[in-house]
Formats: sequence, structure tokens, C-alpha cells
Amino acid sequence: MKKLVLPIALIGVLAFYSLERPIFESYTQKIPGTPVTFDMTPIEGGTFKMGSSSSANADEKPVHEVKIDPFWMGTHEVTWDAFELFLDKNYELAISEEPIGEIVDGLTRPSLPYLDMTFGMGKEHKPAIGMTQYGAIQYCYWLYLKTGIFYRLPTEAEWEYAARAGSDSKYFFGDDSEAITEYAWTAENSDGMTQMVGKKKPNPWGLYDIYGNVLEWTSDQYDPEFYKNSPKENPMNPSDELYPRIVRGGSFKTPAEEISSAKRFVNDPKWKQLDPQIPKSQWWFPEAPFIGLRLVRPLNPPSPEEINAYYTAAPIADY
Repeated sequence: MKKLVLPIALIGVLAFYSLERPIFESYTQKIPGTPVTFDMTPIEGGTFKMGSSSSANADEKPVHEVKIDPFWMGTHEVTWDAFELFLDKNYELAISEEPIGEIVDGLTRPSLPYLDMTFGMGKEHKPAIGMTQYGAIQYCYWLYLKTGIFYRLPTEAEWEYAARAGSDSKYFFGDDSEAITEYAWTAENSDGMTQMVGKKKPNPWGLYDIYGNVLEWTSDQYDPEFYKNSPKENPMNPSDELYPRIVRGGSFKTPAEEISSAKRFVNDPKWKQLDPQIPKSQWWFPEAPFIGLRLVRPLNPPSPEEINAYYTAAPIADY
């Protein structure tokens, strides 16, 4: 039987989780060796009704009961302040307070984009945009190598559970789309661009911009019939094709009326129309300045083997 050889980072994770179960409360994660931090808030596990019986969208039905295990979620979408460290090794080296380490140094990173990926909207305290789902997962991998903590994308069910924050209405604050301006940047109030994170009111569980600003990646494949056969506990529908995959929350370009906790959006190959590469980039959507990511950390992490499989799955070529 072949002996499993664990990378140093995996051994670190084993050591981390073999001590005591982490305290389940809000915390600030510092990216080691840099001054950059981000905040995580605890989402208690529980049961909720997923989907919407009142929606005109058939893929939000049937409403079904789902049980979710506890996890932390990023209070904000990942910003350029944090993503740029992963994107540009030279930038990371420039601001690092110590050597970045051989494992991190050897990590495959995105090719630097040939376009201004902000499309003139700026970066400071604004959500990072335009990355593919593969790119979003590889950012989580980079964070894991830096911190020894398993960060990943939320499942579709986790995202909806967190967005609802115990509600069963269209929005976590009720059904009135006009009231969303207090909580979200949408087509009606964004001036057609991304906005600095955290400027609107959070939902009751401390999540800012869960609606609007940018769409957020989940880990799931889109299947309009999935709700009919969804498992009750921690459902997921892993991606084995590039299109379509689930993104959630709406963006600064989305009308408020089209946003809800239950609304299922999907990625589109048209987002790569400007990409001249063959095969097309596994890292970037050159025409998607409205897609970003939000981090999740499960309270009970998977095994080192499962973590490794999550991060090292080969990208699918996009022709």
C-alpha cells in the first residue's frame, strides 16, 4: 500500500485541530507576514427552509428542509487588499514582514491579467472581482498555506442559510425591495460600479453586502432540478463541468427586484469573450467585473486528505 506523504501545511493543520476545538466566536484573521486582516463571524448550525414558494423561478422550488452544520463566514467579500497578495507574488514580497516560505513561494498563481480587472472602478477596500471559481479556490489554498486553516467557498445551501439569518421572507429584512438600499449596492444606487465593503447595514448575523456589490461564488454546480432530490443534511452538488455553476447574492449591476435570499444565479461562458487564449484562462473572466468571493471556514474541518483533494483538483480546460 502506497504511503501517504502529507505536505508540511497539512501536518500543520493536523496539529492545529488536534489541540482543542476552536472557540466558536468572531475573530480577526491576520494574513501571516503582512499587515492585512479580515474578519470572520460564526454562523450557528441549524435547520431552515431552502428555496421560495412565491418565486416565479421554477429552480427555487420545491421549498425543502435543510440542516446545516456550523461554520464561520467572512463578514465581507474578499477585498483587493487581500487578493492582491495572492495574485502578485512581487507585491506580496514587497509588503511582507518576513520571508513568505518555500511552499507559498512555489504555489501556482494566476497570470497577471492583461486588462485592468477593476475596469476603472478602483481597488482600495473594494471587493476583488473577475476570478473564476478555480481562481477563487486557489486563493483559499494560498490562505491555507499561509495560515494552516481550511478556508473554502460556501455551498449554495450554506450561502442561503447565512443570507436568510433566520428569516423566511424574500430578503432577511422582509419583502420590500425598496428597503434594500439600506443594506445593499444594487443597480439602483451603485453608480454602476463596485463600492467599498461594509458601508451598508449588515444582516442580523453580521454579514455585510450579502446582497449586491458583487456576486459570490459557491462550490456547487447548477442543476435546476437539484432541489427535488437534495440531501437534507449539508447538501452539495460538486462541480464536474465549467458551466453552469452557482453564484449568489446579485451585484452592483443587478436590479433590487431580481435579488433575494433564494435567487440562484449562474456563471456564463460569455464572461470570457474578451479572452484571446486557447484554451481560455483558468483564472479570469475578463468580462465579469461583478463576480467575487466570500470565505467560509467549517467548525468541523474535513480530513487532511479531503482538504488536499479540494485544493488540488485539476482545472477543466475552457475552449
